[in-house]
Amino acid sequence: MTSSTILQRLTQTIEARKSADPAHSYVAKLLNSNEDKVLKKIAEEAAETIMACKDNDKKQIIYETADLWFHCLIMLARHDISPEAILLELERREGVSGIEEKLSRSQNQPVNQG
Repeated sequence: MTSSTILQRLTQTIEARKSADPAHSYVAKLLNSNEDKVLKKIAEEAAETIMACKDNDKKQIIYETADLWFHCLIMLARHDISPEAILLELERREGVSGIEEKLSRSQNQPVNQG
């Protein structure tokens, strides 16, 4: 299984859960809750990822980063943004200096939102 395959499958599952019963699906519960709940979950997972890094615990870094990415996928689904839009943006930035990329943002370059 490739990385892109699991990303596609997770995205499809999250999309399918938009119409699921929140009483039986964690994803549906988050998708149907106040957006602050999803954003707080992302902040929590980011903090846990940071702490795992500070502890230099590779297994925990992987686990917490997976949680963080998963909750980011839920946030993207709430905003009807595909993960592919993020990948396209990363591709656009590839090979570009971080300094140049930041300057381009201040010049209001459009971002792919596919």
